[in-house]
Amino acid sequence: MQSVARPLCRQLTRQARQLRVPNASRALVATAPQLSRRNYASHRSDGRDARSAVISVLNNIASKREVQQYLAQFTSVSSQQFAVIKVGGAILTDYIDVLCASLRNLNQMGLYPVIIHGAGPQLNKLLEEAGVEPQYNEGIRITDGKTLGVARKLFLEENLKLVEALESWGVKARPITSGVLMADYKDKETYQFVGEVNQVNANSIKAAIADGYIPVLTCMAENDEGQLLNVNADKAAAELAKALVPLKIVYLSEKGGIHDKETGKLIEAINLDEEYDEYMKKPWVIHGTRSKIRDIKTLLDDLPRSSSVAIIHPESLERELFTHSGAGTLIRKGTKLHSASSLKEFSNLGKLKDALARDREGPDAANVVDRYVEILESRPFQAYFDENMEALAVVLPPDEAPNAMAQLATLTMTRNAWLSNIADNVFQNLKRDFPRLAWTVKQDDENLTWFSEKADGHLARDGDVLFWYGLGGANEVRDLMSEFIKHGRKMFGDTNLESHLHRSNPTADRIRAHAAKMAGGRPTGARAFSTNARPRRHIRTDGLQQVRTYSTTNPNPPLGIKNREKDYPSKVALIGARGYTGKALIDLLNKHPNFDLCHVSSRELKGQELKGYEKKKIIYESLSPDDVRKMAERKEIDCWVMALPNGVCKPYVDAIEESGHQEAVIVDLSADYRFDSNWTYGLPELVQRHKIASATRISNPGCYATAAQLGIAPLVPHLPPFPAQPTVFGVSGYSGAGTKPSPKNDVNVLKDNLIAYSLTDHIHEREISSQLGTEVAFIPHVAVWFQGIHHTISIPLAEKMASRDVRQLYQDRFDKEKLVRITGESPQVKNIAGKHGVEIGGFAVHSSGKRAVINVTIDNLLKGAATQCLQNMNLALGYSEYEGIPLD
Repeated sequence: MQSVARPLCRQLTRQARQLRVPNASRALVATAPQLSRRNYASHRSDGRDARSAVISVLNNIASKREVQQYLAQFTSVSSQQFAVIKVGGAILTDYIDVLCASLRNLNQMGLYPVIIHGAGPQLNKLLEEAGVEPQYNEGIRITDGKTLGVARKLFLEENLKLVEALESWGVKARPITSGVLMADYKDKETYQFVGEVNQVNANSIKAAIADGYIPVLTCMAENDEGQLLNVNADKAAAELAKALVPLKIVYLSEKGGIHDKETGKLIEAINLDEEYDEYMKKPWVIHGTRSKIRDIKTLLDDLPRSSSVAIIHPESLERELFTHSGAGTLIRKGTKLHSASSLKEFSNLGKLKDALARDREGPDAANVVDRYVEILESRPFQAYFDENMEALAVVLPPDEAPNAMAQLATLTMTRNAWLSNIADNVFQNLKRDFPRLAWTVKQDDENLTWFSEKADGHLARDGDVLFWYGLGGANEVRDLMSEFIKHGRKMFGDTNLESHLHRSNPTADRIRAHAAKMAGGRPTGARAFSTNARPRRHIRTDGLQQVRTYSTTNPNPPLGIKNREKDYPSKVALIGARGYTGKALIDLLNKHPNFDLCHVSSRELKGQELKGYEKKKIIYESLSPDDVRKMAERKEIDCWVMALPNGVCKPYVDAIEESGHQEAVIVDLSADYRFDSNWTYGLPELVQRHKIASATRISNPGCYATAAQLGIAPLVPHLPPFPAQPTVFGVSGYSGAGTKPSPKNDVNVLKDNLIAYSLTDHIHEREISSQLGTEVAFIPHVAVWFQGIHHTISIPLAEKMASRDVRQLYQDRFDKEKLVRITGESPQVKNIAGKHGVEIGGFAVHSSGKRAVINVTIDNLLKGAATQCLQNMNLALGYSEYEGIPLD
């Protein structure tokens, strides 16, 4: 079951096979001494050294990025949710050292798979020696009293054998032979002492892992009367997986997967949604194979759609766990794909264009996509896509010339499409409908291996790689290669989207360069309100011929240094510098390399020296709106920051407007303009950053509202219809009540206390709801600590979801955000105070699967106010978004 990234190839590339990279398990077996149980401790080395050694071995079969990615995913969940590994009986006989090497490998990285084993071949041998012929019905062993007695003794022996073998390898293992699987008779008259699991008691599993042991279970169960029952090992593993909901489910088999008995070939993947009925009709899918596929379907029907079961050889365990390519046979639900051969068959052309434009940057990208769609109107094509358009492939069929090939013109995938194996589904359809296909990819593409596995051959030239499959012979291959060597990607002519994008990029560059020259060297594309122009971001010139890009899953990624256009200071005035937020902002401006604080205004502190600002001496003023208007007329200030109470700043804003200095940036920290459509709402993680970067009137979000929106936004598309709504229980430190004395900032009142206020219709409730576009209930409280907010957010779900699926949505949505941290645990206020970001965690899901609970923490004075203000100032004034912000 994978919520981790797994670009979906199921076989090793031809090149990888030729390299014969040693399997990690085999490498470990080859070098590990065979020690007895009593001296297993000598296997152990310093934990850090052992972990490094294991990772070094893994890097022989996977990239460092893959290993780090999977390790981070595996260690982000409860230990018992890492993996359920079913071990076939033949593995205990023929591959026990390979298995132990792999499990030691995992254990030294702090991972604890739950092991459940069978012993079918051993039982058959014992029964044969006893003159008893095994009896089966639909692949299920009929277990009479004598067979049960032999099986019970055998299973205990095999369990102890595996535990002792693990300990001899330095792995602490605990035998668990009863008390976990509860069962009823399957059909006592037909199968006798065969059980069907009806309950899993996981306490002993959790206890073993908590004590540092890998749990090792047999597939024997018991009923309420204490009667032992034999349970098929596959079925027992499935029930265990349903109860634990692990990230990975692996069945170890000496056969290494399911093989097509008609062709003898390994079946790399079975997509149950599309292929289950077809497989059930195949004449060779009988007995154990039929039962296995059927049981796995039943298991996956009860698990999230991202779940899957891998059937692999034990030598491939590390490859399955730590590489994108995996091994053996992967059985998954799959995704229903649609196809279209005309634009009329798309129910939503806007959705098609959005998919085509996905991850393509540049000033003319949208127009290029529009023109490309117009081209598709006038020529034959075949498109393949899923319901949500997360995967889209456009193929141009071959013409009528002899030996003509189809061309894969566009392939675009979201990260979720790769994770949920849709890409493999797409390619299966391509190979079914187009027996001859060619396409190109950039040579530095991170998924080059995946493309290689789909092709019969490839050729690299000038940074591009040509792939093909289905060519008839050496002459055709030679002709295709010659054409590519001569013309490169241009051999495909004018028929794919990326060619259009590539041509538009240099054209746009030439236009901008000419305009810049005419403007005296300054780039054009400037904000109309500013004398400081901003160069536009370039279209990627290294894109794929068929782009499958997902550099980030975040639809609104940080601009970073791409936004930076100037390195000289901007002059800043702070109106309302007495409060906690004003002081926090002064601290940030003091360390910012490009902001020059020129004026601070506070009626109460007028005439006093500003403390904590080291760049120059500043004396507090008491500026009136008329003073501000005159300063604005003289264009003394580039950015005005209003840190005033609600309802106070309008006269100052009006004065700046009246001055005619429209290009001056105003950032208002109050709620006065958060509902004004003429102002830009400044929450960079959720509002399109380019809008903030081109704005002069920015309303800084509220502290409660920032945390709540970040905590709810990824699940908004998954909310049920109104009146179901998220509910936010928010608790703030008393600094949020300001400096004016009140019960809400009186420590004596707050001691041993929690004060609720504005139980309905709080202004942040309106703010959160209006920005998210859905009704949200918000109940604020104040507590005795000074700074920091904690939200507990209950969110109803339209469809059943698992905790890890919810967490994945948040990880995808906030990918590359430097001020948002996703954590598996519930974040704590004491850890966020003084920090500049937001922590989101918890990710609990109700047993119904229809309600999620998210925890969010934020420092109300920093990311909830001053830090966010600085983000908006940086964006609007042409600096890097995080400049001057400590990223700790």
